[in-house]
Amino acid sequence: MGSPRVSVLLPFDGLDEALLTSLESLRRQTLEDWEGVLVANGPAAAALAGRPRAQEPPALEALRFLLALDRRFRLLLLPEGEEGLVAVLNHGWAACRGPFVARMDADDCMHPERLERQAAFLEENPRLAGCGCHPRLFPRSELGPGILEYEAWLCSLKNAGDVWRDRFIECPLAHPSLVFRREALPAVPYRDRGWPEDWDLVLRILGHGPLLGVVPEPLLAWRRHAGNLHRWHPAYTQDRFLACRAVHLARQFLAGRQEYVLWGYGGTGRRLSAALQRLGCSCLWIVELHPRRLGQRIRSAEVIPPEGLAEVPVSVPVVVSVAGLEARTEIRMFLERIGRVEGVDFVVAA
Repeated sequence: MGSPRVSVLLPFDGLDEALLTSLESLRRQTLEDWEGVLVANGPAAAALAGRPRAQEPPALEALRFLLALDRRFRLLLLPEGEEGLVAVLNHGWAACRGPFVARMDADDCMHPERLERQAAFLEENPRLAGCGCHPRLFPRSELGPGILEYEAWLCSLKNAGDVWRDRFIECPLAHPSLVFRREALPAVPYRDRGWPEDWDLVLRILGHGPLLGVVPEPLLAWRRHAGNLHRWHPAYTQDRFLACRAVHLARQFLAGRQEYVLWGYGGTGRRLSAALQRLGCSCLWIVELHPRRLGQRIRSAEVIPPEGLAEVPVSVPVVVSVAGLEARTEIRMFLERIGRVEGVDFVVAA
């Protein structure tokens, strides 16, 4: 068999109707030259390996039929002794043969044109290491305001410059929406650092510039439910997101510049400042609007109003830790008016 145009890397640990629906959405793609690299682990691997169980999962026979029906699917069982999503992803990645590798989760669905549109986008933009697309989260009735705000933010990012600019806020591309060039990941494979493996990977790629783009269309139906890793796994707590953000800030934007200005000293700003301090980065000034804080010192940092930045050397970078799109937009406009360049003199990180 020759190499397919796109390899779709899909890990799964359960056998249910959601998995079958995901695989059917892959079979309906307008781009037909693909392979589905299905990596089974956990209960799914045990069932497919024929290890006896009290009761077979109801979707097991349907999956076996689908694998026999469509030879574009390739089934891999995670080797004994390996566990965790990072091991699954790296094991599957090594088996992918196409020049493009698309991620997908076992309970999501793809728009019929997703693979065609993203592969064409990467062919038209050869300097990019990969691209995402906009997601549409579901079921809508179960989505709270926080996750809807996250969806709106993801869908506000329209190009590689937007993705790179906002990389420290949260992961700027939905992981199951990503399509990478296969040669892009050997230098930066998935790794387990006890924080979100997808954001860690994206930040390491974006450490070399705006190398991840986005097709600004909703080509992925992204399921959110109580079983998602983000809901229960310790690697996805707010503290672990903060640790990931702080380490990459220190190694990238603040590299060689251990002193900085922090704009915003709310809960996120306080925790970020403390994490950066542990990494050897010292906050010299804090920009605040609260009149009672102005002129005070917090952990030896002088609290100043925005206008006070005129007295701060441009060589001292600014880290903005303020929530809310409207507030961030106003701060960006102010910093640009006083001659600060985003990505060089300041960055938004909350």
